[in-house]
Formats: sequence, structure tokens, C-alpha cells
Amino acid sequence: MEILVWIGAAVSLVGLLGLVYCILRVARAKRAGLADEALRAEVQKVVPLNMGALMLSVLGLMMVILGISLG
Repeated sequence: MEILVWIGAAVSLVGLLGLVYCILRVARAKRAGLADEALRAEVQKVVPLNMGALMLSVLGLMMVILGISLG
């Protein structure tokens, strides 16, 4: 089950990188000085990516826990 732990860690890392990307994208939009509506539109575009990255992180951590429990 050691392989499950490593795969889970990799999946979690991909999710974490996705979360960092979402943070940087919104920060870049804020620094650009966009109008309120444009900023709101950009944040709405990022929300699905953010949720997907969060889901990947959670699934990866679940795989790690499962691998540790079964191993």
C-alpha cells in the first residue's frame, strides 16, 4: 500500500499547485485595478478551478490516509 501513499501525495501536490495558481490569478486581477464588475467576473471564472483543486487535494489526502491505514 506504499504506492497508494505516494500516488495520494502526488495528487495532493497537484491540487495544492492548483490552489496556488488560483490565488495568484486573483491577486494579479486585483493588482490590475479592474473595475468591480470585471474583478467579479474574473473571480467567478476562478471559483470552479479553485473547487476542483480543492477536491484533488482532499482526494489525495484521503488516498494517503487509506494507504497508511491498509499498509
